Order: sequence, then C-alpha cells, then structure tokens
Amino acid sequence: MKRIVSAALLGLGWMLSGAVQADAKAVEEALKQNLPTLKPDSVQPSPIPGLYEVMMGAKLFYVSEDGRYLIQGSMVDVKDRKDLTEAKLAGARLTSLDKMGVGQMIVFKPKATKHVAYVFTDIDCGYCRKLHSEIDQYLAQGIEIRYLFFPRSGPNTESYFKAVSVWCAKDRNAAFTKAKKGDTPDRKDCDNPVDEQLALGNAFGANGTPMIITEKGDILPGYVPAAQLVKIMEQQAADQPEPQAAAKK
Repeated sequence: MKRIVSAALLGLGWMLSGAVQADAKAVEEALKQNLPTLKPDSVQPSPIPGLYEVMMGAKLFYVSEDGRYLIQGSMVDVKDRKDLTEAKLAGARLTSLDKMGVGQMIVFKPKATKHVAYVFTDIDCGYCRKLHSEIDQYLAQGIEIRYLFFPRSGPNTESYFKAVSVWCAKDRNAAFTKAKKGDTPDRKDCDNPVDEQLALGNAFGANGTPMIITEKGDILPGYVPAAQLVKIMEQQAADQPEPQAAAKK
C-alpha cells in the first residue's frame, strides 16, 4: 500500500513539475509576442499566483501569465520582512561577476583571504582614491579586493582612457596604484574589459563610485572603511546562507 501511495505521489510530482514548466513556457511565448526583442534568461513562477519572475542578466522583473502586464520593483514578504527581489538579484549579480571571471579584474590579495569584495571604481573618483589609499587596511582584515572599472564619464573620455591604459600596463596593479595617486598613465591600448565592466556596472544600477558588491551579492554604495566593511561581511556570513553563485574562487 505504501509503495502504491509513494508511486502516486511521485507521479503527481512529475505532473505538477511539467505543468509549471508548461506555464512558464507559455509566459515566455506571450512575452515574445508582446516584446519580441526581449530575451529572458529564465522565466519562473513567483510566490504570487499568476505572476512570474523574468530574469535577464542581473535584472529581474515580473510579468502576468498572459504576458501583457510587466511590473518592475521589489516584492516584499511583509510577514517575514524579507525583500524577495533583492535576494534574487544578489545571486544574479554574483552569477554575472562569476561569468566575467576574476582574470578580467585587477585583484589585490591578502596573505589569507577571509572575504571577497568587488569594487567598481573610477580612476579619477576622490573616494575611490581614498579607498585604494587604504588598501593595506582591507588586506590586513583578510578582504580580497577585486576591482572593476566604471569610468563615470563614459566611453572615450579621459577617465576611460586611463582605465584602458592601466589595464594594458605590464604591471597592472602597480599602474593602478600610481594612477590612484594622481599619476596619468602612459597611453596604451589593447584588448580590455573596460566596456564590459562599464556595462555590468550600469546593469547593477551604479550611479556613483566606488560601488562595492559583497560576497553575498549585496550592493554597498560609496566608500566603506575596512573595519566597517569586515563587520558587515561577517554579519552577512552569520545571517545569510551562501548564494548559488560562488563568491570565492
């Protein structure tokens, strides 16, 4: 009897799973009809019946099951006091950073890495320079700093060319530090990730620098001292489970 019940429940599970997948596929098809240029990475049911999560890179929005109504904003579980949208976005940010790869970043490593922070930076930003002037303090706290370029003035500007030149230098870390002290790097050009990093920062909603992404995928806008940053990251480690995308490599 138990075997019969178990088999029935298993069959029901497969049926429900297939129905969910079919519904998500129908939503995706409806989206294509209404917004043919939209190319979602995934479409999944949201916690609200009849509303679906649509993920595109590091962006998340919600759509009705007929694909007609699109909603942008945060979904909050009032009972549990949890921002469900931000939790999803945090994982998406880490996935995007993971896809870019640490080899496309300028990395300052401590002797023993306890935490990882991604920092979108502008060579000419005052608070970005302040942060890097204290790099030894971050390293002393065991925080590995992974820099990505975000020249706020945009492509083909002085700050942009400085970022490219630093990337193309023989010793990127040394060139980066010199540029942060105000030295203008010798103009160089080569294959570089600056445009990709600028686009990623925009996708994350950057409107200033420095912008710090923690190893949990949360955004900390602006300069955060090393002692404060390590406290934030330790608290996050205690409060939250590891997101799907790995923060440390």
